[in-house]
Amino acid sequence: MPFDAQAYWEQRLGRHPGREGVGHAGIGEGLNGWMYRVRRRVFLRELAPLMPTLPTRGVLDVGSGTGFYLDRWRELGASPLVASDLTEVAVRRLRASNPDAEVVRFELGSEPPSELRDRRFGAISAMEVVYHVLDDVGYAHAFATLRELLYPGGVLVFSENFLHGEELRAPHQRSRTLDQIERVVRTAGLEIERRRPQFWLMNAPHDSTSRIRRLWWRGLAGIATRSDVAGTCLGALLYAPELLAVRHLREGPSTELMICRRPR
Repeated sequence: MPFDAQAYWEQRLGRHPGREGVGHAGIGEGLNGWMYRVRRRVFLRELAPLMPTLPTRGVLDVGSGTGFYLDRWRELGASPLVASDLTEVAVRRLRASNPDAEVVRFELGSEPPSELRDRRFGAISAMEVVYHVLDDVGYAHAFATLRELLYPGGVLVFSENFLHGEELRAPHQRSRTLDQIERVVRTAGLEIERRRPQFWLMNAPHDSTSRIRRLWWRGLAGIATRSDVAGTCLGALLYAPELLAVRHLREGPSTELMICRRPR
């Protein structure tokens, strides 16, 4: 049977309304909570200097889930905000919890809904979402669509695994190579400004062949799954060294953030 993305995410988000629903499945809320603290610091650090350069502060967040990145855009002073998600359950919750934002249903990789047609934004975020677009045609179409939704000079920020080796596939996720992603991004008409690691210690090392790193993650995840208290303690211990690593190292073994711009 073909993979049914909407059914999968409706079920997952319905069962896990918190961080585990949109974060790393299976490791609980404790470690996921600290992982989102790291994501917040990386996102704000990379996007804050770009805010004065945007053609407008209107923002579209794609795959909003729980609304985590909507809160980050608020911290940066962005407005107005448009949230979007594939699932009915996320759209319903987002409308209830974000009365200041417009919320629409939008499946990345397909045609944008009528609410987004002929619209332009100063910035678009697509965090932890593009690697869930499994087929190559849809993936290329996703970036072409996001480019069209940006004003000239607007910024797209997204996260991926940017593999240096062979791509990895799972039923709900496809991690492509750095070369593949850069080619698609440039073909869509976007200029790549920079790429920075989101994690070094606290996420699965998809972009590493190191046995030590894989054993490290297996042990970390194994402890975190025992209880949320254990995951919380681990996250608290690793938070400071993780922030040091992602600030000073330019390549990471896990998820990274890329910032692109539509040429003026």
